Amino acid sequence: MRTLILTNDFPTRQGGIETFVKALTDRFPADEVVVYTARMPGDAELDATLPYPVVRDRARTLLPTPRVGREVVRVFREHGCDTVLVGSSVPLGLLAPALRAAGARRVVAMTHGHEVWWSRLPGARQALRKVAASVDVLTYVSGWCHDAIGSALRPADRARMRPLSPGVDVDQFRPGEGGAAVRARLGLGPTAPVVLCAARLVPRKGQDMLVRAWPRVLEQVPDAHLVLVGRGPAAGSLAKDVARLGLDASVTLVGPVPWDDIPGFFDAADVFAGPSRTRLGGLEPEAFGIVFLEAAACGKPIVVGRSGGTPDTLEDGETGFLVDPRSTEEIAARIVELLRDPERARAMGAAGRERAANGWTWDEATAKVRGYLAG
Repeated sequence: MRTLILTNDFPTRQGGIETFVKALTDRFPADEVVVYTARMPGDAELDATLPYPVVRDRARTLLPTPRVGREVVRVFREHGCDTVLVGSSVPLGLLAPALRAAGARRVVAMTHGHEVWWSRLPGARQALRKVAASVDVLTYVSGWCHDAIGSALRPADRARMRPLSPGVDVDQFRPGEGGAAVRARLGLGPTAPVVLCAARLVPRKGQDMLVRAWPRVLEQVPDAHLVLVGRGPAAGSLAKDVARLGLDASVTLVGPVPWDDIPGFFDAADVFAGPSRTRLGGLEPEAFGIVFLEAAACGKPIVVGRSGGTPDTLEDGETGFLVDPRSTEEIAARIVELLRDPERARAMGAAGRERAANGWTWDEATAKVRGYLAG
């Protein structure tokens, strides 16, 4: 079996779906997979390091046009593929019939959060239904996504939906991976209470609510420090909020950091907080949240905003807390609860690590998708 992975979501582009698709691809035998994806800045340098072939289209975004369809079929045939994994079901899943005609015996298409948007708008819903009808398996990342996306599909197509949640590399993300050095770099002492949020700086991720909740945290834990890691369009407004609230001494906006340094930031924290929220009348949810698994694997208790599929990332009250992402009072209260009870925080973190290592690894996710491709 050789699988063509057809996707827009692949490094050097960054994001949760990109992480998901590449983590799966990396765990296929190198001679059993080929990637067809879009061209991105710096892609040649990355592709040269990978053990499997990556074919880049000339376009920055792949669409199911006749030209792209011809190129995809050509690569499928030239590399002797017999199965296809579509990294995001729409719109590229619309090429499934052409790949069937080229000899694909199994086509599996992944869904994430944006398919919820497709499922709720009339024209987009028809495209999603067409994809679902033409593939063997349509995967979903969380129970909430199954229900939201499945409600738009015909019963026979909904019955072919199968779970495929993201995973975590528990060898890369583990306790003791450089936290002391990160604290020293940030000028934080070894006993300072530290809360971390690492995510794209966009409204859905909830960093603005963390900043607004922070004065409440400081009332109870005056020496607490909030560290925000990431880049994004909300960076400017977050910096203004920090200044307006007089929080410059207790909130650090680190900006983006290299991927290999991320475990050290988790290790430096006492609590990970990500109050993600659903926006745009339900069209922009948090489908899952890989970062919550990464924090848990590092042995950190997590404070998670209730949005879409995020409840699947924790055991509420055991590995962390679900919170109302629009309530600064609730966000602050749960953070304070963990910071003021380090023993409980450590116990929750240990339980989270155990949970991540048993049922949420990338190896387990890859085994699932390879099973779906095998049929």
